[in-house]
Amino acid sequence: MVFISDQAKKKLISLMKEEGISNDVSFVRFGVKSGGCSGLSYELTFDKKQKKEDKLFQHENMKILIDQNSIPYLSETTLEYSGGLNGKGFYFKNPNAKHTCGCGKSFSSSYHNKTE
Repeated sequence: MVFISDQAKKKLISLMKEEGISNDVSFVRFGVKSGGCSGLSYELTFDKKQKKEDKLFQHENMKILIDQNSIPYLSETTLEYSGGLNGKGFYFKNPNAKHTCGCGKSFSSSYHNKTE
């Protein structure tokens, strides 16, 4: 399971409206890819279609898609949002992250994907 904080949900809905999409019919996509200063980096996008390799999570009225390879890295993760002058913007609170970089956009994990 993954989660979205109230602050992040409000910001996501606002951004979706700006892009002309609705959280009723569209998805928020969480993902992990190789790269970044700590080895893995987070991805956060909007998507209108679910792929067969995606797992669908529902958190309140937000539909979240995660590809099968990213699920072990993101289990129990919460998407947060902090605005204002010293705010970070969107960031992930990930209990699976062993180390994170200063920017908070990349991490390393003790999980090793057996298919890599």
